[in-house]
Amino acid sequence: MKRSVSRLDEYLADRDLDGYLLDADGTNSNQHYLSGFDAPDPFLTLYTPEHMAILTSPLEYARAESSSRADSVRRWSAYDYRAKKDEHGRDAARGLVIGEFLDEFTAESVATDRRFPLFTADSIREQGKTVSADLEDVIEEIRATKTETERGHIQDAQQANEAAMAAAESMISEAEIGPDGSLSVEEEVLTSERIKATIERTLLDRGYAMDQTIVASGPDGAIPHERGSGPISADEPVIVDIFPQSKETNYHADMTRTFLRGEPGPQIRAFYERTQEAKQAGMAAIEPGATGAEVHDAVCDVYEEAGYATLRSDESTETGFIHSTGHGVGLDVHEHPRIGPDGGTLEPGHVITIEPGLYDPSIGGVRIEDLVIVTDDGYENLTDYPETLLI
Repeated sequence: MKRSVSRLDEYLADRDLDGYLLDADGTNSNQHYLSGFDAPDPFLTLYTPEHMAILTSPLEYARAESSSRADSVRRWSAYDYRAKKDEHGRDAARGLVIGEFLDEFTAESVATDRRFPLFTADSIREQGKTVSADLEDVIEEIRATKTETERGHIQDAQQANEAAMAAAESMISEAEIGPDGSLSVEEEVLTSERIKATIERTLLDRGYAMDQTIVASGPDGAIPHERGSGPISADEPVIVDIFPQSKETNYHADMTRTFLRGEPGPQIRAFYERTQEAKQAGMAAIEPGATGAEVHDAVCDVYEEAGYATLRSDESTETGFIHSTGHGVGLDVHEHPRIGPDGGTLEPGHVITIEPGLYDPSIGGVRIEDLVIVTDDGYENLTDYPETLLI
């Protein structure tokens, strides 16, 4: 995967820093992106404009040499860790080893990301070196612009996502409506948990993991990130928000649809129609040079003109449109760029969601979400799934 880290080189040069240091396991997306390594235990990656090096345990040394992007891989024993531990104790020995690791690659001053361990930072400073927190999130900004390879990984994830959404929709559509308004499938009550299990099986069969999928109906659906639980009832909207991650590439997709088995009331119909309109307005505002704030404003305009509250019009509202319009998607399901009040400039290669919604505890919620990529002249929708409320 060809990636450009010129922004990182510029960041270091502008601040007269020697390198960028990460201390995290491979589930940390900055670590995975920079090092290309996915060890389950923490390891250090040092990037300088001239070299990239990894410091890892003996257990992961061979894998790091064969599968990481590092030019050099070192294990703790290369710096006599055991002897240092016997003489100085474990904590001091760790700091001394890291100091020698940085010395080997001429890094007297380093930047770190926001989640860098305080203990490691203190250990480095005790060696007389400089550690500066990166408050500009430079690696996240680099990650926001996807390569063709990354885009392919996300499109693959989206295809798996759509298969899982179809399985969920089919389960709801096949449910029998009981005289009390309950829904059942194969004579068993239809619940959020059963739908989630169907989603998870569909994703696992395709090599994708699911983390806290949302299947929320009734009052649960009025809380945007409520996961949902219990029986699903007729005539109530069901928000299904799926964001799978590939077990092979680690890239995500993200999509939301709202379904209803039965007959929607007029308020839910209005919620759904305005949300479709708001999503189209948001997508029409997408182009290089536009900001995430401008896209968010386009969505808010639709809702406010229809008489619904938004956080822009009333920052204390608990009903209406009560979240941002979207976010970037990649190694993390929520990453740069932001599509909201503080959203910055959009660039070609940004993969973002547009996910407006309306919420009211007395009737439930509606949300529709598509995944798109910013192109040179607008956007391309990576989502190929119909919007259908009634099923």
